[in-house]
Amino acid sequence: MNELLPPHHRSKIERALADHPELALVGAVADRLGLECYVVGGFVRDIFLGRHSKDIDFVAVGSGIDLARAVAAELGRKARLAVFKTYGTAQVTLRQRGLELEFVGARRESYRRESRNPIVEDGTLADDIARRDFTINAMAICVNGPRLGELVDLYSGLTDLDDGIIRTPLDPDVTFSDDPLRMMRAIRFASQLDFTIEPETFEAIRRNRNRISIITKERINDELSKIMRSSTPSTGFRLLDDS
Repeated sequence: MNELLPPHHRSKIERALADHPELALVGAVADRLGLECYVVGGFVRDIFLGRHSKDIDFVAVGSGIDLARAVAAELGRKARLAVFKTYGTAQVTLRQRGLELEFVGARRESYRRESRNPIVEDGTLADDIARRDFTINAMAICVNGPRLGELVDLYSGLTDLDDGIIRTPLDPDVTFSDDPLRMMRAIRFASQLDFTIEPETFEAIRRNRNRISIITKERINDELSKIMRSSTPSTGFRLLDDS
């Protein structure tokens, strides 16, 4: 429970709720639909880093698309809805606020050896958190009324964030073999945030480096560009060379 969090971390969550009334609004709509709903991923990480984020990702235990439609209806003309049925996701854009709200149902994923495109099934919140790339991106904050602002941190992501550590929630060999682009994402986050890649995670990057061959050049170029735009690109290129 948040009572166990240090006061400075609790205050960051409270500030995010005050700065983003959309969180409570989504939670209220989810309550009406009888859905558990959480804000997840980079937005949660950036709350604790004190970084601004224009993208807010929500996971509903149920239909994320139904929730997005109901949220868009609640917001009316303030919002623009886009539904991507093929991917089971939806986006609500708040133009005046400059925010994009992304919605998806909680899911679990499995992979074929020759592809990083997952086979997706409905899942629990724990399933959804476990499929995340790194512990610092595997935290969730509940937005349902009775639990508004409650942090869910199953893999000690907040501790890793405080310690400046990049590591995977599950076995790093499986994580990187399933989606080899995550190897470059680990290095990109280390470069952007001035974090250290946990030794076993880094050794797994070395062991799985040849798996990068299944990633398209466009996706590789995108990650390289982000490394080059980071505050210390030399860190990223050193890690790429070392691995």
